[in-house]
Amino acid sequence: MNHKMLDDSAYAALADFRAVLRKFLAFSEQRANEVGLSAQQHQALLAIRGAEDAKATVGYIAERLILKPHSASELVHRLEKLSLIERRAGATDRRKSFIVLTDRANALLAKLSWTHREEIARMKPLLSDLLERFG
Repeated sequence: MNHKMLDDSAYAALADFRAVLRKFLAFSEQRANEVGLSAQQHQALLAIRGAEDAKATVGYIAERLILKPHSASELVHRLEKLSLIERRAGATDRRKSFIVLTDRANALLAKLSWTHREEIARMKPLLSDLLERFG
């Protein structure tokens, strides 16, 4: 492979971008912990809520969270034990189950999502500046 050499400013931009992402992830993890969730549980709830046509499956969660299917299955099982999700059989194929949030999960997710949107809005100028540095 022939890679162009990056200058010092390109390395600085990459380092700054990764640092901002890490700060956001630390913020997110702390907020999730404050409501009794792990960062991964919060991410799973968000993926379920954001699934197109409310068609979240274990496979979908594995894909969205970049997990192996058995790890996603364990995560779903833990969420179910916490009464945060329910499995519902598909209308046309009863063998296929879809995962839906409980009222409790929806309330937690709404609270977390508002604080996350506020943090993203606060970070927007910094992120825009960083992205601009990449040309």
